[in-house]
Amino acid sequence: MDEIRLKKLENIIQCGAEPFARHFRDFVYIKGLLDDFQDGKEVRIAGRVMALRSHGKSVFGDLQDRDGKLQFYLKLDAVGKENFDFFVNNIDIGDIMGLQGRLFKTRTGEPTLEVFKFVLLAKSLRPLPEKWHGLKDVEIRFRRRYLDLLVNEKVRQTFIARSRMITKIRGFLDERGYLEVETPMLHQLAGGATGEPFKTHHQALDTDLFLRIAPELFLKRLLVGGFDRVYEVNRSFRNEGISTRHNPEFTMLEVYTAYADCGDVMKLTQELITFLAQEILGKTKIEYQGKTIDLDKWQTVSFHKLMEENFGIHPHQDEKTWIASLKKKGVKLEQGKLSRSQLLNIIADLIEPQAGRHPVFVTDLYAELCPLAKTKKDNPLLTERFELFIGGLEVANAYSELNDPQEQRKRFSGQLANKDEKQKLDEDFLTALEYGMPPAGGLGIGIDRLVMIFTDSPSIREVILFPQLKPLP
Repeated sequence: MDEIRLKKLENIIQCGAEPFARHFRDFVYIKGLLDDFQDGKEVRIAGRVMALRSHGKSVFGDLQDRDGKLQFYLKLDAVGKENFDFFVNNIDIGDIMGLQGRLFKTRTGEPTLEVFKFVLLAKSLRPLPEKWHGLKDVEIRFRRRYLDLLVNEKVRQTFIARSRMITKIRGFLDERGYLEVETPMLHQLAGGATGEPFKTHHQALDTDLFLRIAPELFLKRLLVGGFDRVYEVNRSFRNEGISTRHNPEFTMLEVYTAYADCGDVMKLTQELITFLAQEILGKTKIEYQGKTIDLDKWQTVSFHKLMEENFGIHPHQDEKTWIASLKKKGVKLEQGKLSRSQLLNIIADLIEPQAGRHPVFVTDLYAELCPLAKTKKDNPLLTERFELFIGGLEVANAYSELNDPQEQRKRFSGQLANKDEKQKLDEDFLTALEYGMPPAGGLGIGIDRLVMIFTDSPSIREVILFPQLKPLP
């Protein structure tokens, strides 16, 4: 804490004032005042002092609230000598204030509040950083996000856009008859997607549990239960690497539509993302990392054909053959395995020329890689599934859901046979399928990555308020 500010804190208390107030009511937000500016109107505002400029018997300053900034003008004649001296001697940049006064415009046309009354709402005991943009260690911004939000307008706008996006998603789906639901975050079995789970222990039940990798299997249970259009904006967890595209805790949108298939979901996805661009950005051409992405043009390419043309790989071959063919072409694989993330990186590289200009649906993925998707009627080695890439990022995954309980058991058993560790079949999910699940299309959209694209952010840490970071030594 700052020694000078601590002395001011003591002085404030000695003056009989509260340095940390209890409330400040009946105030209005600055943006509303500026949008509908009325000269001479008396108002109350609250926010943080972001600048102070003393001029003898008057003080100019800037007060910032959640979505705006307004200049204020305080003069000795208007507030009295005692109050004026109190302000000059005790108020610093960073303090949170409540101001009451009359709106006017200066000679230069600057909207300003002439202050009649003021109250200190919270004394800032640390000075705000003066040259925040000059910091070289960007991790400090993420570790102290509260300061980042205070002094960086672009950061504030990024998270406002994120909040608006989620609100618009809900409205879009609600209007189409979807029901928002909540499913468990603690699972007895790790399933619903490929990934390494976080493990914990429930003491009362004396059982191990997993933080969910994905909510998919529970949402499908709801389809069985008669909720034929459901969605969840969910937090999921994967105990894997951290990068500019991955955070161990992330936000997904999952949508399930009964009596639909992958084609219907593809149309829904295109409509949703185009709608979001129009609502949030006011346009369908997005600038992302130096690329102009046109959301009026969507392309579909075949994964099967990409792999055949570029690597000579065919779906009837086993995974060892795929890996050998990839290595022969110079593709480096970690630990000699073909993980989903590595596969997506390969796809992203192959479609980069297209995905940098417009969204690309990658279809015809191998059945071997898709244990929860229906196979194509004319080719059971391929699935009715797509991965959506925008700007080089994989942002969505969808398929026609497998609803044959016997085939699902067979695929789950095949997956477990290839695992080193002992896992169990999700018998409850299989039992649910045996009661009958309607044909359905399922969709998962990575909210974090979509926000990255909409806000032109290079890293996922820029769009998560409190990203996971290495502990400080």
